[in-house]
Amino acid sequence: MLTGSMVSNYWGVPRTTHDLDFVVQLPPSAIPALVKEFSGEFHIDEAAIRNAYQPPHQFNALDTRSALKVDFWLLQPAPFEREMFARKLRVVLFGETAWVCTAEDVVLHKLYWNKLTPSERQLNDSAGVVAVQTDGLDKVYLRKWAKELNVSATLEDFAQRQVASQTNVAKSSASCATTRCPVWMRLNVPPKMPIFIAGDAALFPF
Repeated sequence: MLTGSMVSNYWGVPRTTHDLDFVVQLPPSAIPALVKEFSGEFHIDEAAIRNAYQPPHQFNALDTRSALKVDFWLLQPAPFEREMFARKLRVVLFGETAWVCTAEDVVLHKLYWNKLTPSERQLNDSAGVVAVQTDGLDKVYLRKWAKELNVSATLEDFAQRQVASQTNVAKSSASCATTRCPVWMRLNVPPKMPIFIAGDAALFPF
């Protein structure tokens, strides 16, 4: 299952990324076949794969043509990881069939990683997904797992900022009735993308 920044690009606001992240179920008996599949144009170490059954449960393959790194994370028994894996969706990416995590799960996953290792990039990725997928997100599911993952405070903080942003947009739009303003303001279109690009990651309408 594809996860990480490539999936937040799929569901949200694209940005450059230099690696791919996959969560995989990999029995030891399948390791030789995996090594064979990546042989030739990728560097992959069979010993590193076998070591991935111990923490941090990760190995990678490196594309020798482009230096693109593919990180593989072994599926762990943690409840959220199991739930995320079970909810994966089948989509078409660049003409190929792929399994990806849902929009809700990429938001939660990135907020969880931000809790472990604070990163503005993780927050911005999550904000981008919500900005694009706003009305289609399962907010009950998000709140439930945000509580389980101890990231509810972050979501609530974003929610409060979103209310403030919407209030400011309404005031600005009203003032445009008799003044010269940008087209998107005169049409009462909430400027989600301009706000996001300016660095405001508060686009969580919960």
